[in-house]
Amino acid sequence: MTEFTPVSPADATIATIPASASSLPSPLRVFHVVVSSLSVSLPFHLFLRRCCCMFRSGGDRDRGCRSEAVFIVIAVEQQLDLGGSARRGYHAVAGEERVTLPDGTVKEGKRWSSSPLDIAKEISKSLASNALISQVNGVLWDMKRPLEGDCELKLFTFDSDEGRDTFWHSSAHILGESLEQTYGCKLCIGPCTTRGEGFYYDAFYGELGLNDEHFKQIEAAASKAVKEGQDFERIEVTRDEALEIFSDNNFKVEIINDLPSDKTITVYRCGPLVDLCRGPHIPNTSFVKAFACLKASSAYWRGNKDRESLQRVYGISYPDQKRLKEYLKNLEEAKKYDHRLLGTKQELFFCHPLSPGSWFFLPHGTRIYNKLMGFIKSQYIQRGYEEVKTPNMYNMRLWETSGHAANYRDNMFLLNIEKQEFGLKPMNCPGHCLMFQYRVRSYRELPIRMADFGALHRNEASGALTGLTRVRRFQQDDAHIFCREDQIKDEVRGVLDFIDYAYKIFGFTYELKLSTRPEQFLGEVETWDKAEAALTEALNEFGKAWQINEGDGAFYGPKIDISVSDALNRKFQCATLQLDFQLPDRFKLEFSAEDETKLERPVMIHRAILGSVERMFAILLEHYKGKWPFWLSPRQAIVCPVSAKSVDYAKQVSYRFSSYAVVHSQFLSCPDFYYSAYYKFPRAIF
Repeated sequence: MTEFTPVSPADATIATIPASASSLPSPLRVFHVVVSSLSVSLPFHLFLRRCCCMFRSGGDRDRGCRSEAVFIVIAVEQQLDLGGSARRGYHAVAGEERVTLPDGTVKEGKRWSSSPLDIAKEISKSLASNALISQVNGVLWDMKRPLEGDCELKLFTFDSDEGRDTFWHSSAHILGESLEQTYGCKLCIGPCTTRGEGFYYDAFYGELGLNDEHFKQIEAAASKAVKEGQDFERIEVTRDEALEIFSDNNFKVEIINDLPSDKTITVYRCGPLVDLCRGPHIPNTSFVKAFACLKASSAYWRGNKDRESLQRVYGISYPDQKRLKEYLKNLEEAKKYDHRLLGTKQELFFCHPLSPGSWFFLPHGTRIYNKLMGFIKSQYIQRGYEEVKTPNMYNMRLWETSGHAANYRDNMFLLNIEKQEFGLKPMNCPGHCLMFQYRVRSYRELPIRMADFGALHRNEASGALTGLTRVRRFQQDDAHIFCREDQIKDEVRGVLDFIDYAYKIFGFTYELKLSTRPEQFLGEVETWDKAEAALTEALNEFGKAWQINEGDGAFYGPKIDISVSDALNRKFQCATLQLDFQLPDRFKLEFSAEDETKLERPVMIHRAILGSVERMFAILLEHYKGKWPFWLSPRQAIVCPVSAKSVDYAKQVSYRFSSYAVVHSQFLSCPDFYYSAYYKFPRAIF
């Protein structure tokens, strides 16, 4: 057993790793722990444990010190192989490794020693100083984390989605450190936002209420962390060690207890912050050159209104101040053209507390809504779609078959009717499966393209409802294509053409990404490979630039993600193009094959162009800044006679407009009044 004798003075001991550990590859040679008095020699690992146990008062300062000490214990024990370093993979034999780059170049490295950062330095100093994250054999990987053998390596900067997401996730940790150090709060979760713009951190503050006045303090603490260039250190821990580290934070303990028993648990250290996180992260905090808090709001723990009330702080960060200034400028611009503000001014829609999350569309708003649906419907005949109508409510047996009862129940509106449970439909796909299933189908009928604008209902948490972009009642330009495997490419190409046609008219630019088979998937590998090959071929023939997201497909099929950019350079995901092998299997859908003695399973393609009509309405309203293009405008003309003598002619003009289906307003009953009112008290005319 390795022995350790503390070095005086006892009240602020610097404990040095014994000589037996001097050959360790880690830079961990000296560490600091706060001790009250230790005058006897102890076995080294017992000394470490005793240091940890000194921080038990539960105060914010003690909590931070104790977490620091526990982290040191785990790190040192792993380095000394005390208590299971072999379990974590450190027993691997060092040796040469071959690292293959995207262009086919091969770099030589040392297993369990060389890191992606080392490889980046070999390529160029510029790349090494800008690379934020890497991908090793399809898995995102910290830049300083040692490579474990031969691999394929990709490096990402801030200009990539992977780089931006990691950058903002790491910025959330900087925010978490600032909040914990400044206010002694209990941190909960801190991801990058789902829309890919910035990040947030939820935390429990007790009686303290955060507002914009606190932002200067938070930003000052964040600036300090950035200047220190704190490394993001990754370490794997056991479940017991994780529970020990976060024993004073009931939220983290709950997360840990909910993790699968075989789940690898990792924590990241960033300066004084030790946080539960799967990572990965940027190399250190100095990469974040610009940081700002945006707003504070309330949230519920795990989105449950019956749980603890938390406070959420949103932030944004960039590698330089120029981009931050541009973002904040666009943010102010977006506030001026918020769809909720414009919708009120233009009398398009409103929401009432008696029906939260379900919007009332006024006459002008209804015209635009119907025009959007009519625009899509006008393409259905020439593109081979057949519109159908399906029920709004189904017996729960349907949702049990589809899998929604097990995986989506909390997001459904349920009711009991004659002692049976029913649910309002949150999506159309199961109903379309029933329509395909109601009679025998032949291969000659395929593809079958069913389109449906049925109303959908989802039980979103009240705190998550946001204007028209997050609602409880909505409609989609939903369609499902049932086809043979050999028809996948042509059908996908047809959907891509449809998307391109619509988005060009709206004035959107868009990006395409192919998401492939994840680790956990349904179906045969051969079927997935064929489907992915068909999607790849369709994308190549389509002729637009596209990227691949390895392993990011849904478990039931590969997909193509389509994100649009509006006039303010914000990204939204509206269109859907998703292959599905699961629902046809769950509903046992079949068609008679060319060999009539055989039955085959169809492939199902989920397809939407607008997505939620409500959400697209909001995006377009902000994209056009309230100035609707003529074809969408709810008031394309105004007929306003200047005097009583002009009324008859005005009526003729109005009639002519009506005959050409020009949507217009007419003021004929009291011309002198409306003429003067129009010029003296103009309303929002669009």
